[in-house]
Amino acid sequence: MKDVSMNYEKLFRLDGKRAVVLGAGSGIGRESAYALADYGAEVVCADLKFGFAQQTAEVIGADVYEIDLLETGAAQRAAKDLGDIDIVVLTAATNVRKRLLDYTREEFDQVIALNLGATFEVVRAFGAGMVERKRGSIIGFSSIRGTTVEPGQGPYAATKAGLVQLFRTAAAEFGPAGVRVNAIAPGVVETPLTAQIKANPTWYEAYASKSALGRWARPSEIVGAVIYLASEASTFVTGSVLAVDGGWTAVDGRFEPPS
Repeated sequence: MKDVSMNYEKLFRLDGKRAVVLGAGSGIGRESAYALADYGAEVVCADLKFGFAQQTAEVIGADVYEIDLLETGAAQRAAKDLGDIDIVVLTAATNVRKRLLDYTREEFDQVIALNLGATFEVVRAFGAGMVERKRGSIIGFSSIRGTTVEPGQGPYAATKAGLVQLFRTAAAEFGPAGVRVNAIAPGVVETPLTAQIKANPTWYEAYASKSALGRWARPSEIVGAVIYLASEASTFVTGSVLAVDGGWTAVDGRFEPPS
């Protein structure tokens, strides 16, 4: 018998929810803000690059918040300034593509500080209010590099794997209060972070051929996962890593044996 209390048609709707997108100025963050607004959420577009966040906000009629996640206490101030937030989407990240023997400690610290350190602060700052209110969804971005690596991606890969374990811990600790914490692991996506690769046709095609679908993703193809994890459609999903990678991590190379 159908559960008459369930309206499956509206399961993905976010009406009455407040969301903040940290990294809304470009790429996946921008598309996430667009999608959250389309599904009814009241969105705050937050970014270090205030002008870019403003551009995103103007399209959807959202509020704007300027934030430098590397600044001490920035996440705590944001959580206080923004008040009741039901959904946090964190896309901000950086990468320095160098082999380990060429890396400097300064570059290592730079990648760790934003990708893992700032994530730790965001989870704690916004998670505290969610636990107190006994509701909320925190969504962060890992990567295929959290499980598969290549030369030149060491510290970045370490942060993306570390984010998963941090989020799983938060899911375990916040779960009794009804707060969910999940990660999305995209494959190769055409964003400012991957512009260096796109500029090299050989490198670009090599990445495209690695996935089962044989191409790169558009940022708009990632946001379905964001809406799912933000909505009532995923009320029993926490501590998970949702791969949106075109089959990258499912395919063992591109060699096709003879039939």
